[in-house]
Order: sequence, then structure tokens, then C-alpha cells
Amino acid sequence: MKIDVLTCFPEMIDPVIHESMVKRAQEKGIVRIRVHDLRDYSADKKHRKTDDYPFGGGDGMVMTPQPLWDGIRSLLKKAPEGARSRVIFPTPDGRQFTQPLAETLSKESHLIFVCGHYKGIDQRIRDTLITDEITVGDYILTGGELPAMLIMDALIRLIPGVLSEINSALSDSFSDPLLDCPWYTRPEVFEGMAVPEVLLSGHHANIEAWRKAERIRKTQERRPDMWKAYTDKGDDRNG
Repeated sequence: MKIDVLTCFPEMIDPVIHESMVKRAQEKGIVRIRVHDLRDYSADKKHRKTDDYPFGGGDGMVMTPQPLWDGIRSLLKKAPEGARSRVIFPTPDGRQFTQPLAETLSKESHLIFVCGHYKGIDQRIRDTLITDEITVGDYILTGGELPAMLIMDALIRLIPGVLSEINSALSDSFSDPLLDCPWYTRPEVFEGMAVPEVLLSGHHANIEAWRKAERIRKTQERRPDMWKAYTDKGDDRNG
């Protein structure tokens, strides 16, 4: 997979893509990430301007179309041969980012992340070049760099060969309709707190039943919306 990131602040992205699983994915040759400074595409070579005041008035600034147009089109021309490029704009009014969407994106061969700032980017760019508008939650961040990194981390770990144990990723919360169960490791007793006895029993059927019950309990308590969707589908209504 090839990933391009178009941003006014490339220094925000660089430390993240050179650590942990994202770094390992690149070292294995599974993923290739390139970060591009949007200012390099500005026609204003002196000030490298990428924003201006909004038409119609109002507070704040809007990212101008010219640098985005030239930058995105340049990256599209460099896409892998035969690849379908998806141009992703993280924005609060986009589609909710979910685990199923991460799984879908992990199967693509070329992704371009466009990191906005201020009040966003000129709508004409959104109408013509952006293929996916995605939000990571109902809150506002300073720019699109953090959401882009979050989305990248979530999808890269799902690409075969990145994790040594892919089944671990596939069993995470949100990979199926219930939240994950509690997990414990050694020692058996820590600061007076003991591991649930069933996990030490060696009885695999009882362990799986306990884990299923804990997943149901947690989902009911923390995400009633997920529990409702789970039961509405007729999935194990009685646990």
C-alpha cells in the first residue's frame, strides 16, 4: 500500500510514522508512506500562502483551492499503476470512522490524506477531488493531522503481514458487535487483586462462556447503542 499525506505541518506526522507498527510495516515493505508539505504547491512562492478569508464574511480562514488542487492532482499522477486512489479528508462533518471502514481501507492500494485547518478547505476541492470525508468523533481538533494518523494506525495494523498475530487484531473490540472482555496476565495476585478463578481453571468452555458474558455486560453498560444493534439483528438475545 502507498500512503501520501498532504499537510501544512509535516513535522507533526514524521515522528508517528517512524515508530511502532507503522514503522515496522514500512521496514517490511508492506506500506510506503510519504509526507508532503502543502506549502510547496502554493503559487505564492514568496509567502507560500495556503489560506484566505471566506467569501461572505465570518470568522476564521479557509484553505485556498489552488495548492490543494495542484498537490492532490500531482499525487494522483504518481499513484501505483492500476491503483484506485482514495482521497481522504478528515473533517468533523464526515462519515463516522469505524472498524469496518478501517478494514475496507486496509485493502486499498493507494490512499491520500488531505489535512485541513482553520474552517476547512474550499468546497470546490471537496466536490471534485475528495473521495472520502471521515470524522473520528464528535469533537473539533486543530487540524487534520491527528485524525489522519489515527486512521492510518487503525488500518495499517489490519494489513496482512504487519502484525505477527492477525487473529489478535481481528478479535479486538469493534471487529464484531460486542466490546472486548477484560484480559489478565501474570502475576495471579497483584496488590491484593486476584485474577478471576475461571481463567486459571484450564476449562476452556467455561473460560469462553465467562468472556462472552463479560463482553455482553460491558457492551450493555458502556455502549447501549451497540447492544441494541446487536439484539435487533437477533444475535444471541439471551446471551
